Amino acid sequence: MSELNESNYKRISIINWLLTVPMMVLFAWPYYFGAGLIGMDILFRYIGAFFFAVPFMLTILHGHVTMALGSVHRHHYYDWMTNEKPLTFGLFFHPMFVKTRFRLIILMISLLLLPVGYVLTF
Repeated sequence: MSELNESNYKRISIINWLLTVPMMVLFAWPYYFGAGLIGMDILFRYIGAFFFAVPFMLTILHGHVTMALGSVHRHHYYDWMTNEKPLTFGLFFHPMFVKTRFRLIILMISLLLLPVGYVLTF
């Protein structure tokens, strides 16, 4: 049986969805508490922590897809999500999210929120 079938894609997608929240908490808490140490407003702490955790979470989830299917075949999974299941399994896991440039931009936004949030708290 090949790993390139719909039931395997669904399994990978469900596992990714289940891993999303724990990984968001795992990667967001250092930013949240660090921003709390410098006295940032609670809203900026939550927004910054979200933006800080997203690139790390997406990297791990992309690695999970790569390990399950192999680097040669992972594009089939992303094609399945965007073409056949865009509003269900592929809702928040668009292929753009696995681009390194996108993840670095999100990380830079979170780091720019630190001084902005610090200045706006005064």
